[in-house]
Amino acid sequence: MSEITDFDALRRAMAENSEQPEGPARNARAEQLLAEAEKLGIPLAVIEALGHQLKVYNYSSEKDKMFVPFARLLRMWDERPEDFDEYETHSLHWVFKWMSSGMLDQPHIPLASIEKWLGEMEHRYRLAGHSERAVRSAEFSVATHIGDVQRAERAYAAWLAADRDRMADCHACELHGQGWWQVERGADAEALKLWGPVLDGEFTCAHEPHTTLASSLVPLLRLGRLDEARAHHLRGFRLVRAMESMRGAYADHVEFCALTGNEARGLELLAERPAYFTDTGHPRSRMEFMSVVSLLMDRLAELGLGDQQVPGPAGRTWNARELAAHARAEALALAARFDQRNGTSHVSERARARMGQRPLVERLALGVRAERLSLGVRAARPASVAPVASSPAAGADEPDLAALLAEARRLSDALQPHAVEAWAAVARAAEGVDLDARDRAEIADHQAMDLGPEGAELFERAAELYAEAGDPGEALAARARAAYVRALGGRVAEAVEAVAEPYDRVLALYAEGATGVRQTASVLMGRARILMRRVQEADEASGAPGADVAAEADAVPSPGSSHEAVLADAEAAAREVLALVEGHAGDDVRLASRAAEARAMLAELAVHHGDLEAAAELFAQASAAYVDAGLPWFAVEYEARLAGLAHHLGDTAEAERALKAALEHGGPHLEATGRAQLHLQLAEVLGGSDESAEAAEHALEAAHWADEAGEGPTFGAWARHLLGGFLLRQGRCAEAAEVLESALLDLTAETHGDGAIVQTQWWLGDCLSELGEHRASAERRLQAAEIARHWPEQQDHATLAHLAAESLGQAGLPAEADRAYARAGDLWRSLGNVHGLVRSLRARAWLALRTEDGTDTARELMTLALGECERALGATADEDAQQRLTAELGDTHRQFGDLLARSSAEDAGDGSIQAAFAEALAQVAQAVAVFASLGDAAVHSRTGAELAAGWLAADLGRSAEAAARARAVLAAYADAVDETDVARARRAEAEQLLRVVEEQEDR
Repeated sequence: MSEITDFDALRRAMAENSEQPEGPARNARAEQLLAEAEKLGIPLAVIEALGHQLKVYNYSSEKDKMFVPFARLLRMWDERPEDFDEYETHSLHWVFKWMSSGMLDQPHIPLASIEKWLGEMEHRYRLAGHSERAVRSAEFSVATHIGDVQRAERAYAAWLAADRDRMADCHACELHGQGWWQVERGADAEALKLWGPVLDGEFTCAHEPHTTLASSLVPLLRLGRLDEARAHHLRGFRLVRAMESMRGAYADHVEFCALTGNEARGLELLAERPAYFTDTGHPRSRMEFMSVVSLLMDRLAELGLGDQQVPGPAGRTWNARELAAHARAEALALAARFDQRNGTSHVSERARARMGQRPLVERLALGVRAERLSLGVRAARPASVAPVASSPAAGADEPDLAALLAEARRLSDALQPHAVEAWAAVARAAEGVDLDARDRAEIADHQAMDLGPEGAELFERAAELYAEAGDPGEALAARARAAYVRALGGRVAEAVEAVAEPYDRVLALYAEGATGVRQTASVLMGRARILMRRVQEADEASGAPGADVAAEADAVPSPGSSHEAVLADAEAAAREVLALVEGHAGDDVRLASRAAEARAMLAELAVHHGDLEAAAELFAQASAAYVDAGLPWFAVEYEARLAGLAHHLGDTAEAERALKAALEHGGPHLEATGRAQLHLQLAEVLGGSDESAEAAEHALEAAHWADEAGEGPTFGAWARHLLGGFLLRQGRCAEAAEVLESALLDLTAETHGDGAIVQTQWWLGDCLSELGEHRASAERRLQAAEIARHWPEQQDHATLAHLAAESLGQAGLPAEADRAYARAGDLWRSLGNVHGLVRSLRARAWLALRTEDGTDTARELMTLALGECERALGATADEDAQQRLTAELGDTHRQFGDLLARSSAEDAGDGSIQAAFAEALAQVAQAVAVFASLGDAAVHSRTGAELAAGWLAADLGRSAEAAARARAVLAAYADAVDETDVARARRAEAEQLLRVVEEQEDR
């Protein structure tokens, strides 16, 4: 920390302190600087130091400290106004507004004092010749705070009617206040209309659009504009996260989480700002914060998480129920202090209303992960999908067993979801009841189905009971099911052997008419399923990944191989099922489902044989058969398989259709995992078709359902990775940055591959660059480059190093940027990429020019860049490559000229400036010649260089040359049929250059 020895050093120190993060450290430094200013013995130095101190207090949690420096400033003004320069005079009057609002925020300051101060402000503004606009705005704030609606309306009208002058708040702040009042009056849509220019970035300031984005959240939710609400939360929270003074806006984001089913994210927000629980310098924002803490904690208690540990004030641990009570008491105590000061109950009424809000959305997916406590909150939340209605009988207080049996049989005969659950209800009701063998067989059969691979013995028991009941066909079907679940458990050979006897016996019974088609089909399907499992086992033994379409297509078995025999057996079994049931199904959904499943088996086998078109057709037939039978939920798997095949075949439209059909067919029966995977596939398909907006919607859904399924760290992270990329494509950089940072928390090289991490860092670097966060952008790009450094192919490494260098330069770190450009240049050279090498050299030249005594280095680097272009041109005979290199050469000459023109110091002698301009003109003239050799393809580059040369010539007093170049530009566009914006701009500039030349000649 340098010593303050003069006024200039003080000003530099205050400027540096202004750039520091908001908070006590910056405030403490401002106090030190005031002490240093007082030592200088210069009144204006003290005035500026007091103004600096007042400003940092205002933009911190210690707003209550503002009044002392302002009182001192005001006393100095009253005693010696001549000590204030024009800027400090303006600043003194400007911060009158901060004082009026600051007094309102401090309940210990009497209302009479605030009203007196308002009159003082009006008097002083009138004396200074200012409009009453700022005064009426301050009066409006007082009236709304105490709940005097009539006065607020009058002040609001007077505020808007008064002229805007230098004392009026900026457009952004004024529009925020006007929109806030519309919300208070119940006009949410009108508020959002008023806020439009702020939200769109037309008007900004230190706290806008930060505050407006936060204020817009609840109105958007009430209007049902959920996509905008989500976007404003992601974008707005990013702006307020690091700003200590924005506790009120931060509270709006916590409130948003509590009202949208994002309680887990709300807890994360509380954990990020522990000081907000206890900072006392701004009581009103503390009351607002504690009000939404109470709201969030009450919501957790409603979800059964009252005992959940949560972030709270330091010094002890808190659960949700305890913190709810504490926060409510704190908020109401603060509100009571304001009301006592104001003589109304308005503040307490507002606080109670805020704490008593109900959720506006059951669950609004945000696309970002909720790291802390998310599992507990998710487990407590009701299912987001519509539940399937259960049997009325099953819900009765004393269920009727006959009714339960009838309902269970209805569901299972129709292959409806939850048939197994219905049979479980039958089993519970049948405990201790003497049932006949048939009933007991069906109960055991369905209990076995619920056990999966562990159900073999129970299936065998069911078979015995079916035989006892006189149904040999169903007994054989149960034995086939027992064999199949053994195959599911990995005992495939045993299952093949076990199903052989039931298969032979059921065919014999069917031939004798001793059993029906349904029972026979059940056995045949069980056998076909087992043989398909044997195919899968053979695939695994041979290392063929069964889910990889491309791999399967490439791994066609050779004729006569054992694998071929396994495939042939499975195909014969599937066709046998089809031959049996086709023509017999009618309205029997069980038989229709057998036919559909058999076609799906044939589709899988067609994939094994490499016939992907036939496989796609068979999957489509299987899906259609299920839908026609009224069983669309069974079609989901096959539409998904069809989508994968269509995508592999390049039919993205069919892939999209199939995935959307799968989501539609699954409806409320889809589990969270399946839903997430389908949305994820659809996002990838749509993203590949440049449908980034719709792709983002599905990536968002995929992330949400992955979190619901407990798969956030796996394909949830991948979904967030994609979502961030899609948002970036749409230019929604703040939202994309939030999502990508969230994705990086879970992406791992082991699960997702290091390529996903590099791409996410890359996208995030691009977002941060667009947002002006250049140092952070450089960090992300360098992190990605470090990973890519170890890859065999170095193109990405070079590109990332180059991008990192750009960010470092924009962040004001020229030395670091130069090293990064040099690294990139070495990589471009090793890759034989002349364009990248030349651009890195040019960038280094411009960086060198910014350093002291860097002109010679800058010249050397530009000369090296020219040499690289010329050598590459001489070494290639490829016409396209020559064209591109020629354009690069022209750009380099042009930039060299610009650099030389700017290299002359303003205080240099006329001779030095003239020499630099002459050398610059020579380079730009060469650029014109190079671009001219490219013909019409480079007309805009040529005319831009012509104009640059013309202006240099004019500066050198070469009027004729300048005029000739201007006329050359006009001639270049003389025959243009459709004049572009560039052409119009070039013509206008050329005409301006001619006028300047004429004026020079007239003098």
